[in-house]
Amino acid sequence: MISVFLREQKRYTQEDLVKEFRCSEEKTVRILKCLKEYGVLKAVKANDTQRDLTDLLDEDIEIADVEVGENEYLYVFTFVGVITIEGRVLKCYPKYLLDATAPKAELKQVLKVLEKYNSKEQIIRMYNDTSDSSAFNMLAVMLFLLQDYFEYGAYTNTQDIIEYNGSGDILWDKTINETFTLLSNNRPYYPELLTMKRVNDDFDFFKRLHECVLTRCTEELRDADLLDLFDIMGVDISDENIEDFGDKEYVLERIVKELNIQFNTRKQLLLKTLYAYIANSSALDDLDCFSMFGTNSFNLVWEKVCAEVMDNQLQKPIGGLRLPVPLAEQYRDMRHKKLIDLIDKPQWSGTAPNGEPFVKQAEDTLIPDLISIVNVDGDYQFIIFDAKYYNIQLEHNKKLRGQPGIESITKQYLYQLAYQPFVEAHQISTVRNCFLMPTASTEIVEKGTASLAMLRNLGLQDIQVRLLPAELMYRHYIENTRIDIQTLNL
Repeated sequence: MISVFLREQKRYTQEDLVKEFRCSEEKTVRILKCLKEYGVLKAVKANDTQRDLTDLLDEDIEIADVEVGENEYLYVFTFVGVITIEGRVLKCYPKYLLDATAPKAELKQVLKVLEKYNSKEQIIRMYNDTSDSSAFNMLAVMLFLLQDYFEYGAYTNTQDIIEYNGSGDILWDKTINETFTLLSNNRPYYPELLTMKRVNDDFDFFKRLHECVLTRCTEELRDADLLDLFDIMGVDISDENIEDFGDKEYVLERIVKELNIQFNTRKQLLLKTLYAYIANSSALDDLDCFSMFGTNSFNLVWEKVCAEVMDNQLQKPIGGLRLPVPLAEQYRDMRHKKLIDLIDKPQWSGTAPNGEPFVKQAEDTLIPDLISIVNVDGDYQFIIFDAKYYNIQLEHNKKLRGQPGIESITKQYLYQLAYQPFVEAHQISTVRNCFLMPTASTEIVEKGTASLAMLRNLGLQDIQVRLLPAELMYRHYIENTRIDIQTLNL
């Protein structure tokens, strides 16, 4: 299979992609149409302004069909992860890796982050769904089968074996009825005892089928150069072919019958996955095989990473927070409320038919990404972070671009206003606002600040901008550790 590295939100011409995919224009157009259908590719007008951008706005997206030789549009991948399509493996890496061309190590770490991010869902994404159609996600199924094997081993069924004088449980009924008995002083003695032991059946149909499928998955992922990328070891444990087990209908019927007698949750899930694999059997390099592992919303992944690594305290009860003084009297009755619950919700007032006024409270309100309360040498800091998945260009001799919008800035100020009574009541001396953005750099970059004079004049803090090394943040996230917030120098 042909392996291609592509950067998220980079602008590619059709000619660029013909070279990357190493195929004809007609086949490239067919691939692009499929990628657009599944929402991982967008088209934008081809102009000099678009070529330099690293972020994609909704108003830039063009609704247009892909045609051979089309030069009017640039194509933008809005996906981070791995896609297999028509014999090509598209390895889409995050947009902040601006100077990378084949960042295998970085993408390998990103895929581990995505695995952890998705692990709580407890589901296998067997289908890539769009509003119009769906395709079986062979890649996701293969990855699940291999990861399940390394966690639980091969599918097993047991056999009950009856032995003479074995080490298993004694079968007294069979021993009494089927063996020779000695009597002494009117007491029976049994020189031979029938015992039962339970052993794994190494020739079980489903164990062999499972091992055969695992070996085939290994071969295909190895051919696609994906075993190392997903950090999975190969499983070469079977010399059989799936065809050796019978035709497809027979194998599927056997799996259904086995499902009806199995009540172990893991075995049921594994059998259903094997059923799906065989029912939709196709190779990763088949023309009609479209599979993907990754996300169209990597901004949500970045937010989750920052929340975990920065010790987000939004969901903690205020009675359990580390504060410089005991909980203030006006908050004691709310000690079980979470920090996020202190933000006011909008009130809507109206008048009933009888002339009486009434008030309704909206459910939605402002929700910060994360808040940390940090003790720095006795100085307590209340820090309002906002994780922003942006490539900001804030340079002396270049145009400002790739920055968060005005709504993000005003919300940061409003968060500070919302928490100001709580901060003052607990004598927290320092409040900080900060945008957190990823960078390929190995060092934390103090990029600058964002401010609005009219809100600064109210005594609110400017919003600081920190570029955080993505590799460091992901390492902490994967290892379930925290970063020292003091290193941000806020």
